[in-house]
Amino acid sequence: MTTAETIRDLLVARADASGFGAHGLHVLVGADVAEHRWTADVREEIHSVAKGVCVLAAGVASDEGLVSFDAPIAEYVPDVALGDGVDRITLRRLLSMSSGIDLAWSETMMTDWPDLATEFLSRPSRGPVFQYSNASTYTAMAVLTTRVGGDIVDYLRPRLLAPLGLDDIEWERCPNGRIVGGSGIALRTEEMARLGRVIRDRGEWEGHRLVSPEVIDAMHSDWVTAGQNPGYERYALAGWDGPGSVWRLHGAYGQLLIFCGDAVVTITADDHFGADAMSAFVAETLSA
Repeated sequence: MTTAETIRDLLVARADASGFGAHGLHVLVGADVAEHRWTADVREEIHSVAKGVCVLAAGVASDEGLVSFDAPIAEYVPDVALGDGVDRITLRRLLSMSSGIDLAWSETMMTDWPDLATEFLSRPSRGPVFQYSNASTYTAMAVLTTRVGGDIVDYLRPRLLAPLGLDDIEWERCPNGRIVGGSGIALRTEEMARLGRVIRDRGEWEGHRLVSPEVIDAMHSDWVTAGQNPGYERYALAGWDGPGSVWRLHGAYGQLLIFCGDAVVTITADDHFGADAMSAFVAETLSA
């Protein structure tokens, strides 16, 4: 039995014993893969794991010299009226939720204003302060759209999505036609695991470089202080530090990519409140 199979069996047993509402499980250790399903294998919303795709999009554009993570976004949107202090905001701060701009999440945030990105950037910044909001990722992608010469999905299709076999995906749109950014992608468990593999391998896929390793490293370094709850103390570019010695991309209702060395555990689920306990057990198992 491979290490991946051993880990899979432990996680399946835990999910079954705890009642965690898992849908699919994919375990990658080195080159070995082990999988398990509780429900039909269909594409499901990955929620905030999509924020990781946004980071990869910005990374690809950075590699091509179209943007810099650390240049003031004022350089990219010269016609937008910026709030106080927003002229110093960068893509890195937007994607790490540390712009200091207050605009909390709501179910109607995409339709509450004529243009959410313009509204977001018109508000003042309190400095490098963390606030988790899909508006921040959405605005980063709106800025990126101005630099890639068109739609983000069209831009990513030959550069990232097609190599991963994901060129047929659809990304939810706002009323202005832009991708919503921080959510809105539906994938099968194994398809989400492809994202995990390219992240684990620092931007490489089947011997081809898709994005620079520095972008991947920034997903779990240069942490921003986010809070005090275990597993939510620190945030980077779409990545949460922890629990324990792992780091993860974490979408609502238990969509998880959990990284530890050469291991990646991918979980799709419908269990918002059980996800933290499951993440902690995955961390214990991978660290054992």
